Amino acid sequence: QAQLIESGGGLVQAGDSLRLSCAASDRAFSTYPMGWFRQAPGKEREFVAAITWRGDITYGLDSVKGRFTISRDNDKNTVYLHMNSLKPEDTAVYFCAADPTPYGLGPYDFDSWGQGTQVTVSL
Repeated sequence: QAQLIESGGGLVQAGDSLRLSCAASDRAFSTYPMGWFRQAPGKEREFVAAITWRGDITYGLDSVKGRFTISRDNDKNTVYLHMNSLKPEDTAVYFCAADPTPYGLGPYDFDSWGQGTQVTVSL
């Protein structure tokens, strides 16, 4: 399984932006669908967005459409989550995940997970 390491979280104010990164240790990552999830305290983990090896994108939350953008750089084995106009309700631990299906186009089966990075948005 690919090891996934997230970074880029932090404490920001409402309206600020952050870019989360997820670096994979496995070169095969460049062919896998990758996703971002988040989990707020006391809530279920929820699907934020996913991207295929060729750049097909799916967003799972209406609340982030137009504010969050998922992207990837296969040469760097890295997937990103660009978050703009952050709101307090975006506060959560954000997790990166991989579906180890080479050239997969869905449906996704994410079974490799990073440790998560905390995003806290204050008023």
